[in-house]
Amino acid sequence: MFAKVYSCCLQGIKAVPIEVEVDISNGLPAFSIVGLPDSAVREALERVRAAVKNCGYQFPMSRVTVNMAPADVRKEGTGFDLAIAAGLLIASGQLPPVEQKTMIVGELSLDGLVRPIPGMLSVTDDAARQGFEKLILPEANLHEAIGLSELSLQPLTHLKEWPGSTASSTDATAAHSHQSAPSDPSAGDYADIRGQKRAKRAMAIAAAGMHNTLLIGPPGTGKTMLATRLPGILPPFEAHESLDTTKIYSVANLLHQRGNRLHTRPFRSPHHTISAAGMIGGGTPPKPGEVSLAHGGVLFLDEMPEFPRTVLELLRQPLEDNQVTISRARAAYTYPSRFLLVAAMNPCPCGYAGADSETRACRCSASRLEQYRGKLSGPLLDRIDLHVEVPRLKPEEIKEPAVPLSNTDMLAWIATAHQTQRTRGQNPAEQWNSRMQGREFAAACTLPQEAEEMLQAAYESLGLSMRAHSRIIRIARTIADMEGREAIQFEHFAEALQFRCLDRDLLD
Repeated sequence: MFAKVYSCCLQGIKAVPIEVEVDISNGLPAFSIVGLPDSAVREALERVRAAVKNCGYQFPMSRVTVNMAPADVRKEGTGFDLAIAAGLLIASGQLPPVEQKTMIVGELSLDGLVRPIPGMLSVTDDAARQGFEKLILPEANLHEAIGLSELSLQPLTHLKEWPGSTASSTDATAAHSHQSAPSDPSAGDYADIRGQKRAKRAMAIAAAGMHNTLLIGPPGTGKTMLATRLPGILPPFEAHESLDTTKIYSVANLLHQRGNRLHTRPFRSPHHTISAAGMIGGGTPPKPGEVSLAHGGVLFLDEMPEFPRTVLELLRQPLEDNQVTISRARAAYTYPSRFLLVAAMNPCPCGYAGADSETRACRCSASRLEQYRGKLSGPLLDRIDLHVEVPRLKPEEIKEPAVPLSNTDMLAWIATAHQTQRTRGQNPAEQWNSRMQGREFAAACTLPQEAEEMLQAAYESLGLSMRAHSRIIRIARTIADMEGREAIQFEHFAEALQFRCLDRDLLD
């Protein structure tokens, strides 16, 4: 007796179809699973055996072989339980065969309860793309799948509710209304921050062109407040960005924290004790790290030099390629990681290097200062567009009752910049100025003659790299877009050059 059903396994945020073949033949009672299963899949034997018996079915006292094809793809996780049980019962004649284009996923408890699995959003989306017409899934995962595709959904809470003995899939799906994701709490208004007009201007530029930003200043000047208010002025989530980010949270089994679908850009702020695997991703099986969980949103590194240098250096590749690939002996897992990096740091370990007050003079030795700054390598700093000084406020600035540059003011600039970038006809995936490539960059970023001369002088005197050269021009392009200008003016370029304080060695 033989039966074949379809399930899937996750590789990154992609679902790969797997054929689950079940053969029941004469011989001594035995149950074996082949096809490169991991330990969680091999343990399905005991879960399936107990679930089948406790649901009133007969477990075949014969030789049972389960093959998962293709055999060269590593099978990981507990999502194959339901497919294995279905194939076993179909092969033994206790359940009717399912339609050819049906995918089955779910974990089984010992009493037959169908438990949820991570990554259901990817399963649903990719199953529809690969030609499947029906999906049998855990009831607890139904909220992720509704409304995503034209798949016919059959949710199960128990193995006893197998299709044919319960309501149709249409009725089961219609009984569940789509719940929208809860709104994130307000990120706060930039009007709450006294003074720091130049730093606020820099944050508006960062949001308008998605430019990576480093905030530098002594303790208590508002660096963290500037960063945490950034989500309040970021552009709305595009549909494709929201879907990709929600898939990542689904795979990481974190979607329950954000609702059914992410409608606001994520803001991730890991502690400086984070490991390399926590930042980039890893584990068995590999899970997305902070750089992927921040996809489409903000990754904030407070006290950046306190992070291990090995962890910081791992950011260089995702900042450049916008994705992370975790390679293992049996497979490679790729997660998107297109994020806006915002970091904050003190000018020295004690925080008061360059202070103009004798009571706050720097107490750091030259060797300690060098060690502190050495945590940030040149290649990493080169990938940060805006280097922004956040100085200590003067007494008269603290007493100011009204502070300019609120969220409303900044959103007006940002909306103008976004509209300009869209009408420029850039690739939607690369629509922000920080990500322009090739001909689009050459056409949009022409400098006036006097700006070209200043850039050439800065390139030679400051020892700029070609990457820094390009990023200064991109910042100037964003400033021009915020003013609705078609061409970059000299004043736009001059302002952009001021936001490269580390290139001018202002920290030394």
